[in-house]
Amino acid sequence: MKKTIFLTLLLILVSVLGFSQQEGFEKANNLYSNDKFEEAIEAYERILDKGFHSATLYYNLANAHYKLSHVAESIYYYEKALQLDPNNEDIQNNLGFAKKMTIDAIEVIPQSGFSKMFNNIVGSFTYNTWAKIAVGFAFLFIVAFIIYYTAYSTSQKRSFFVISMFSLLFMLLSVLFAYQQESFVKNNNFGIVFAKETSIKAAPKQGSNESFKLHEGTKVKLLETVGNWHKIRLTDGKVGWIIASDIKAL
Repeated sequence: MKKTIFLTLLLILVSVLGFSQQEGFEKANNLYSNDKFEEAIEAYERILDKGFHSATLYYNLANAHYKLSHVAESIYYYEKALQLDPNNEDIQNNLGFAKKMTIDAIEVIPQSGFSKMFNNIVGSFTYNTWAKIAVGFAFLFIVAFIIYYTAYSTSQKRSFFVISMFSLLFMLLSVLFAYQQESFVKNNNFGIVFAKETSIKAAPKQGSNESFKLHEGTKVKLLETVGNWHKIRLTDGKVGWIIASDIKAL
């Protein structure tokens, strides 16, 4: 009885919190629609502060920053939205517009044809989605193999054997893609430069020689951290150290 009461109260609490956040989200959207972008940003951030995250929330927050020409903030939140919804064309397009506001023109080392194709396929879904796809193919394999094993007709046996083998193959590929995507996420930590201009050092100390400069909105790969410094790599292969306060990790 006590357990039932507790679960009921918990369900009511979750429903109230969900309604409250939905109401807050709609209020923020209304502020955005009325060109009150600063107020909309504050409203979106209050939702984030309460631990609620979604691609739509990050996307709307990025749009509000973009309207105010906040270069680093808009790019940062578009990137956050893409992490949750990597195939969303609206997010990709708006991120492209936001990147045009950046100063740094950094070349990208081209990938080989096969490597690019493989990375595009793996990056089509998150590793959780790939795992779910693998489970779906595993279920299809089991069903097809059972039908193959119990069928009397030669043509049925042949058809369901082929289906089961293809299901097994796609299941294994999905597991591989899930593993590759998870490994990519864990080993590829990126950040966005938030300082208007920052000096990238050759070593993690203020008195070190300057290697080059970066400006707000530039996306970099984070390699390691030493004290109050991050070692970074650019898409053109350049490496250096940036003070932690000038960058925000994704």
